[in-house]
Amino acid sequence: MNEVNVKEVDRKKYWRENLKYLAILLTIWFIVSYGFGILLLDELNTIRLGGFKLGFWFAQQGSIYVFVVLIFVYVQLMNKLDKKYGVNE
Repeated sequence: MNEVNVKEVDRKKYWRENLKYLAILLTIWFIVSYGFGILLLDELNTIRLGGFKLGFWFAQQGSIYVFVVLIFVYVQLMNKLDKKYGVNE
């Protein structure tokens, strides 16, 4: 294999791993925001967190906190991925 084909294969592997990370993180975000905030609202409202119903908390603040945490997780995963494929800064 020549160098161009190797780089093309590496790009495809890099992009495939990137998409895998995105799919996993977006699935987590979807489960937390839609699942906990809407679908499981009644069940979670039986639990209290700081005086508020847990379902309400997830719908109003929890999904936002999870989203921010997922951004930091994504940054860490991408830094590792960049180093793995030699495209880090």
